This record gives sequence, C-alpha cells and structure tokens, in this order.
Amino acid sequence: QVQLVESGGGLVQAGGSLTLACAASRSIFKSDTMGWYRQAPGKQRELVASIIDSSTTNYADSVKGRFAISRDAAKNTVSLQMNSLKPEDTAVYYCNVKEFTAWGIRESWGQGTQVTVSS
Repeated sequence: QVQLVESGGGLVQAGGSLTLACAASRSIFKSDTMGWYRQAPGKQRELVASIIDSSTTNYADSVKGRFAISRDAAKNTVSLQMNSLKPEDTAVYYCNVKEFTAWGIRESWGQGTQVTVSS
C-alpha cells in the first residue's frame, strides 16, 4: 500500500472555501485513480470526487460546480478545492488511491482531515 498524508482541513463559515491536499509516499501510476471521500457522523463514507487525469474526473452530484479536484502526477499529489461550502459539507475527508494491479485493485486511505462548515 501507499501512505497518504492529508492537510488543509479546518473550520470555515458557510460560503467560504478550503483546499485539501494529499501527498502519496511513492509514485502512483498515471492510470491509477486518486480521489476524495467523506464521512459525516452517522452516515456512510461517500465519494466526493476522483481523478485519473484532467480530462477524466468524477464528482458527486452534491458538489458539482462547487468543488474541483486536481492532480499533480509528477509530485504524486491530489488536491480538492472546495468553494461555496455548506454546513452539509461538514465531514471527515479521506484521500484515496486505487491502484490497478495484476492481482486486483489495491486501495489505500489517508487518516482523514476534518472539515467543519458553520452556518
């Protein structure tokens, strides 16, 4: 597995912005997927956004038009720019990597970073 270290969480007022960053401990193949999930109290973990390259991204309907995911393949990092934040965006956000190997998908998770949006 790969070690993932997240940063950038915090407390922000509704309508504000935050940027999350995630750094991988080793190279990630450009064809593998990096992304962000979140888990709110009492709810299941859900996909927020994922990226393979700048033309291959996927967003949850609830964040489309507000969040933007980007990836720096050379630095093995993935970022999530979050704008127009809402109280319902409050959750622990987890960085995720899915590596497609000959033996199947190898999945790695970061430790999570708290995002709290106050109304």
